[in-house]
Amino acid sequence: MSNSFIYNGSVIHKRFKPKEHFFKYKVFSLLIDLSELKSIDQKIIFFSLNRFNLISFYEKDHGNRDGSSLVDWVKLNLKNNNIKTENIKIKLLCYPRIFGYVFNPLSIFFIYDNKEKLISILYEVKNTFGEQHTYIFRVDSEINLIQNNCFKKFHVSPFIEMNCKYFFKILKPSEKLSVIIDQYDEKGKILFASQDGIRSDLTSNQLLKSYLKHPLMTFKVISAIHFEAFKLWIKGIKFVKKKFKIKNNITVEN
Repeated sequence: MSNSFIYNGSVIHKRFKPKEHFFKYKVFSLLIDLSELKSIDQKIIFFSLNRFNLISFYEKDHGNRDGSSLVDWVKLNLKNNNIKTENIKIKLLCYPRIFGYVFNPLSIFFIYDNKEKLISILYEVKNTFGEQHTYIFRVDSEINLIQNNCFKKFHVSPFIEMNCKYFFKILKPSEKLSVIIDQYDEKGKILFASQDGIRSDLTSNQLLKSYLKHPLMTFKVISAIHFEAFKLWIKGIKFVKKKFKIKNNITVEN
């Protein structure tokens, strides 16, 4: 039985200040057990690993972003932070490439031990400048709702200052997907962002159905980001200049 799935759902962004702003769009994501990547490549004719296809997954889109093993990258970061790596299972929630293109604002690595207990979460955040930052959290709770928080350490939106804090609330992926991020500054909540979804098996039929519902999804994601940024600019929201460049950083959070 496969441990990889498709989630069809929606992304929502709601900004509260200095002016309200809201948008929502439909997406589908893959939750991929990294140990199954080669078998998925073999079973689904229009899906390829590290090769162009209608739908594909490239290891260079994540981790070190140089095409090296994502499993090795995850294990090294866990080991460096005293999180066990023996007999672990690694699942990655992300958008796939469609016709060779993808932009993943947020990808999430879920790390399980040999008893299927979630022991760590890695939030991999990208911006449109080609930069990436990964927040690593240890998970000690066995409840379904995981809550993490940390200070913002990476420039994402050109309309939000760096002096902020993130509050992540995420359900362990099952029949339903729920990822919520609340962003606060010293004066209160700035932004609510979420992704939800309903699970289906990662099969040729289900993947084709998801593609046909969202044939240009990955292009829509990047287009929506720029279009919504334009509308924020029209509303007169202050543009925040990026002060320094972070190509690919990692921080470990409490």
